[in-house]
Amino acid sequence: MTKRTYGQYCGFSRALEVVGERWAMLIVRDLLSGPLRFTDLLNGLPGIPTNILTSRLKELEEAGIIERHAMARASGAGVAYRMTSFGKGLEPAIDALGRWGAQTLAEPRANEVLTQRSIMAALRATFQPKAAKGMTVSFELHVAGFMVGATITRGALNVTPGPLPEADLVLDPAMVLKPLLSGDLSPSDALKKKLVTLRGDRTLLSTFVQVFSLA
Repeated sequence: MTKRTYGQYCGFSRALEVVGERWAMLIVRDLLSGPLRFTDLLNGLPGIPTNILTSRLKELEEAGIIERHAMARASGAGVAYRMTSFGKGLEPAIDALGRWGAQTLAEPRANEVLTQRSIMAALRATFQPKAAKGMTVSFELHVAGFMVGATITRGALNVTPGPLPEADLVLDPAMVLKPLLSGDLSPSDALKKKLVTLRGDRTLLSTFVQVFSLA
């Protein structure tokens, strides 16, 4: 494939040459949550053709954004892809685009699905470090059949796939996660209308909305 160029001596246009092709930024979004095998990436990006995923991975690897990584035997032997230190520099841009794009979300379109990695990316993008300063708390989030853990330790966020044993609050916001984070739905109204299911310290729902916010 011929590399697309824009003929401009500009950091932004150069960035688009590297990650501007279709699906590239979504691959980066998912790998920012941790290493993934080819099949994991394929399953987590519904609609991406196998040959396109192969091409994008090759391009990102050649650009020094991702690298191949031998998985530990405990995780199942095999090769996965992970972000390089250079590639991780894209995280603030990915998070900013996620926050900006979330403002346009209404009801899901007929062909749209949520994925575990998109939920993880949403938590990273909406995290408010100032609101979480000095805080230590953990949440297990259930959305669209997926479980995601969010641990805040002395104000620093770590998001992980799967259940989070001994989480301070387990919450299932069904399809009201976006209204909660945008401020269109208050925690008290969500509880009063039984729009969320909670297990653990119920008072932490307000804390969750404060530290993960689009408002």
